[in-house]
Amino acid sequence: MIALLFSIGFFHVCGSAQEPDDDEAPPPIKQLSKDEKKSLAAETNVKGHTELSLDLMNKRIQNAEALNSKGQFDEMFKELGSFNALMDESLNFLVTQDKDKGKVLYNFKRLDIGLRLFMPRLETIRRDLPSKYDPYVKRLVKFISEAREKALEPMFGNTVVSDRPDH
Repeated sequence: MIALLFSIGFFHVCGSAQEPDDDEAPPPIKQLSKDEKKSLAAETNVKGHTELSLDLMNKRIQNAEALNSKGQFDEMFKELGSFNALMDESLNFLVTQDKDKGKVLYNFKRLDIGLRLFMPRLETIRRDLPSKYDPYVKRLVKFISEAREKALEPMFGNTVVSDRPDH
């Protein structure tokens, strides 16, 4: 009896496992252009690097919006992959900086605010997309939420409020 219940449960779980849709477009490559890499590498100032990253992300979103309106979805998809790479790079840059300095914490906040502004624009793009591109754009919105959480974590870590009990 137990074996029967186990096998029914096993087949139910296996049968309901989500299989990728054959019509779903593979995620785009997260890649920065040579110019973007060069510009970001040259900007070692935390504020300048964050502002440059947000500016480059904004340009990628603008390109994606324009390509989306023209129905050039494959090219739009590549722009979103580059946007994703820029987002990852800017967060990684800030994480490697000395978080005890106020400038770094301020730029985490700047990044969080900038990323928040991209979310409605991505949702607008997503509205007009063919269904095969929708899963990645939905995940990209989730990636932005996760990046925003990571950007806010240093402001609430041990350096701001000590977790040691006072004696």
